[in-house]
Amino acid sequence: MAQVLEFKLPDLGEGLTEAEIVRWLVAVGDVVAIDQPVVEVETAKAMVEVPCPYGGVVTARFGEEGTELPVGAPLLTVAVGAVEPVGSAGSSVSPDSAGSGGESSGNVLVGYGTGAPAARRRRIRPAAPVAAAPAAPRPVAAPAPAPAPAPVEARVEAPAPAEHVTQDGPVPVISPLVRRLAREHGLDLRRLTGSGPDGLILRADVERAMFAADATAAPEPAAATTAVASGTRGERVPLRGIRGAVADKLSRSRREIPDATCWVDADATELMAARASMNAAGGPKISLLALLARICTAALARHPELNSTVDLEAREIVRLPEVHLGFAAQTERGLVVPVVRDAHSRSAESLTAEFGRLTDAARDGTLTPADLTGGTFTLNNYGVFGVDGSTPIINHPEAAMLGIGRIVPKPWVHQGELAVRQVVQLSLTFDHRVCDGGTAGGFLRYVADCVEHPAVLLRSL
Repeated sequence: MAQVLEFKLPDLGEGLTEAEIVRWLVAVGDVVAIDQPVVEVETAKAMVEVPCPYGGVVTARFGEEGTELPVGAPLLTVAVGAVEPVGSAGSSVSPDSAGSGGESSGNVLVGYGTGAPAARRRRIRPAAPVAAAPAAPRPVAAPAPAPAPAPVEARVEAPAPAEHVTQDGPVPVISPLVRRLAREHGLDLRRLTGSGPDGLILRADVERAMFAADATAAPEPAAATTAVASGTRGERVPLRGIRGAVADKLSRSRREIPDATCWVDADATELMAARASMNAAGGPKISLLALLARICTAALARHPELNSTVDLEAREIVRLPEVHLGFAAQTERGLVVPVVRDAHSRSAESLTAEFGRLTDAARDGTLTPADLTGGTFTLNNYGVFGVDGSTPIINHPEAAMLGIGRIVPKPWVHQGELAVRQVVQLSLTFDHRVCDGGTAGGFLRYVADCVEHPAVLLRSL
């Protein structure tokens, strides 16, 4: 006899307590394999495809797309040991109480899931059509997981294909961001032709379809802005997901951290020349961000007060032995700060490779919660936006952030004569509780000296 196992929203790691359902990857009545992704959720850190550790027939789903669920709330139920969907007579069993007869992976679901082989992560359809049973209301998750969930009533429907599945098989699309972009603009991925390898649908394919749809759409008359509560008018954007997490973190930083900012202009001509010479010598290319990160970690070794955090309850400053360097990255989903682990022990080549890996993952929306937490100091290269300076908000609970403006030709007095040099503005925002202005100024001056004369860095190694 089949067992109906309840699969709950697993712990996604790094203290995350809830997630929003972005898209269901299976329907009631579908047959799923062990460790097959069943739902795409968005947390405050990343977008995650959650795999189910049980193989069988989906008998119920909990929560509609757009619903936010707490960790531990039911996601779906699976009839294990049945070839066909089961009725309500099947018993509901939690994963913890499932006997040896229940087929499951046994893997711990944290972060991106159970890590099953790729061959097993595929969508499977029943061999024969599923007969429809009397419809029952779709279960809705409670605001918090109940201590002892009631038995789940089985609900069987004829399987409806997901947006990225056709009768002939899955649409060749990998990125969840591509699927989400298509969904938000009402595009049917089944009607698109991919330009990637083996017909893979890329973001550019979706954007071309969006442009074509906009060009052919008939102009509509301007509509009056809808009035909302309190008599105000305008668009309301929910503060949730990454945007909400950023808002909470920045607000907390402003409430708790008495920050101050100092800045200095530096002649980066020699640093740019040194990088050009390094890359001309052959081998892997070295990024400018990696060189600045190398300078930054050397400065933190001289001024460890800035690689710290404040324990308010104990009223202590905690100086941290390792430098886990965060760097600001702007993506379609908002600002994220990936973290390079043990940046103090990495070479410029290693830093370049890790910056590249994390930047690609940020753009693809595949950063894990571990990639976005645990930083001890942040490097913010806002010069990529074409601006010279900024007074950024510290990335709580860190104690400082180094800002890098754009590097542009400017008049500069060099060796007693006026010349055109490559000039950059460096700024340091720091927590005034961990150090005074003298320490912050010493840190920033050392960074500027290394930018102007890279040999200074070599002497400190």
